[in-house]
Amino acid sequence: MPFTRLAAATTPTARIGLGLAAVGRPGYINLGREEDLPADRSVDALRERTHELLDAAYAQGVRYVDVARSYGRSEEFLADWLRGRPEAADVVVGSKWGYTYTAGWRTDAEAHEVKDHSLATYERQRAETGELLGERLDLYQIHSVTPDSPALTDKELHAALAGAAAQGLSIGFSTSGPAQADAIRAALAVTVDGAPLFRTVQSTYNVLETSAGPALAEAHDAGLTVIVKEGMANGRLAEPHAPQALRSVAAETGLGCDAVALAFVLRQPWAGVVLSGAATATQLASNLHAAVVDLDEDQLGRLAALVEEPGAYWERRGQLPWH
Repeated sequence: MPFTRLAAATTPTARIGLGLAAVGRPGYINLGREEDLPADRSVDALRERTHELLDAAYAQGVRYVDVARSYGRSEEFLADWLRGRPEAADVVVGSKWGYTYTAGWRTDAEAHEVKDHSLATYERQRAETGELLGERLDLYQIHSVTPDSPALTDKELHAALAGAAAQGLSIGFSTSGPAQADAIRAALAVTVDGAPLFRTVQSTYNVLETSAGPALAEAHDAGLTVIVKEGMANGRLAEPHAPQALRSVAAETGLGCDAVALAFVLRQPWAGVVLSGAATATQLASNLHAAVVDLDEDQLGRLAALVEEPGAYWERRGQLPWH
């Protein structure tokens, strides 16, 4: 497993990864992003911003980077950066397939991505990812599995994924939506020739949405590495949008709301890697303070009280604009 390399890392930030969803394409669902990026959303401008973030992340001990076929040119930007940084051979790279980017580098597109978990899409996107990342790809994940996803029952797809695993690629899946726990448990039951197919799970978990927690603990106990995404709830837990209870705890720690929100996730015993979705180097530096935040039981309890009903949380997320 590539994540044994992360386990061997000694920096306090090794459990924090960098996700490139916010900078690999001109449009993304995240509050405040319209101020975080330059008015020039050209390919060259976002490539430069991505490389700036990768430089800062690597210098501060981050060793996992997460991209996807649907994150615009994130794989391309990462591949360019890796080619120019031979010292970054210890970076673990994860990507995802199952969504096709359809926005044509526009922020006002009707549809930014189209979901398809078919074998044909896997084969096409695996080849596309391979052309960009080659042997640097460590982990390939099915993007946003839900309980009704055909990826959970397609035996031909499972055989193809198992074949990739036999060649050294780790296979994982990500989840989204109010039924994440059901999707995780269904994926844990997927086997090929009696052996579990998946080695990692990536799910949304934050102080507002904790419903996947018990299932993620089960996945961890089953030997999967757990990657947590959207720990900042698409900007809802960052200033100036953060709820008052989070602001109060942050004031007590002397650090930002973002560091406290991510520290809450890092405290979960099953959390292997927690992603930062920073769009600026300043945001990234603040996010990384999560590794040293020490929350007491009272503070953890006040944060836990912010939890929302999953259906309401995901409905709110679906209403957030693409900036």
